[in-house]
Amino acid sequence: MKTLCAISLLTFFSTTLLAQNTNIKSEETTVITTIKDASGEKKIVKSEVKKELQPIELENEKPNSINIDTKESPVTVLTKTKVSVNGETQFIDVDHSAYYEKDGQKYQILLDASGYIMKTASGNQQTHLKRTSNNNYIFKNKGVFAVGYFDAEGNLIVETYDEKTDTITLEKYSVVKS
Repeated sequence: MKTLCAISLLTFFSTTLLAQNTNIKSEETTVITTIKDASGEKKIVKSEVKKELQPIELENEKPNSINIDTKESPVTVLTKTKVSVNGETQFIDVDHSAYYEKDGQKYQILLDASGYIMKTASGNQQTHLKRTSNNNYIFKNKGVFAVGYFDAEGNLIVETYDEKTDTITLEKYSVVKS
């Protein structure tokens, strides 16, 4: 009996210690297309898994307080597309190549071998976005380095650190919907 109580208490406490401090929203969409032509029938299955991860961050923690307000934190969107044509599967990451706008200026983001290249509408100014291992991008423009990521709506958010004021500034490049 003592063993049973000890095991149940151990199980209870171990499961409560494994709580995660991250909001996770996952959505999977599957589209099946069948193409019939003279050579036969092809079946194309496209599965897209979209995960939105948002770490839970607390505002000012006060000692011995129970209810602590949460603050807004960035949402990381991970999208993985799996395409299967007649049983051959291929994984594709989402391409964020599109037109973006910030302060009335239009920018074009194009896919590159190691990330993206951002150009102005006239094409004369280029910025490089290099992908990191945690799905963020190193943003390099005129000797300034920053960190960028794509939010849930597909907008590019760039965070820049200012040494003089010891602050981080956010710049939002809104995706242009056509």
